[in-house]
Amino acid sequence: MGCTMDDAEREAVQAGTNDSGTIEKTSGESKPGKAELDELKKNNAELNDRFLRLAADFENFKKRTARERETIVALANERFAVDILEVMDNFERALRTDDAHLRKGVEQIHQLFTAQLQRYGIYPIDSLKKQFNPAEHEAIAHIPSGEATGTIVDVVSPGYRMNDKVIRYAKVAVSNGNQQNQEA
Repeated sequence: MGCTMDDAEREAVQAGTNDSGTIEKTSGESKPGKAELDELKKNNAELNDRFLRLAADFENFKKRTARERETIVALANERFAVDILEVMDNFERALRTDDAHLRKGVEQIHQLFTAQLQRYGIYPIDSLKKQFNPAEHEAIAHIPSGEATGTIVDVVSPGYRMNDKVIRYAKVAVSNGNQQNQEA
């Protein structure tokens, strides 16, 4: 029985590979020459140099982005400070006025300050007459009242959100119900 080779087998034999794709060494092959070894060393040195340059570039990139981040934060804080200084100027003007206009001046400053905070995404948490929520409120007192148990009856210090994140919890007094009804 005769065997015939197809084109793929013929190419594999000519290339010096077997069916599994591994190179078969023939007795006629020689070890790599000095020129090939020098070329491999040169390629290795070039790759090593490229690697070192890339590592240095990456370190420089990390340092540069850290400096840029610090600059951005500093500029944001500066802008906020300038806006707050406007409120401070109005406080100083209000203190120089007569007492008859003091209340009106303080109310206007409060409105200006609230508007400045809102420009930066800072909003007060509406708490009065709401159900106590530990994710927004900090209960500092439980007092008897006509309100249902767990209802906020007094806001001692308002809470604030910045971009939907609570940045200060509201300090509140919470109703523990009507004590007279509970005792009867």
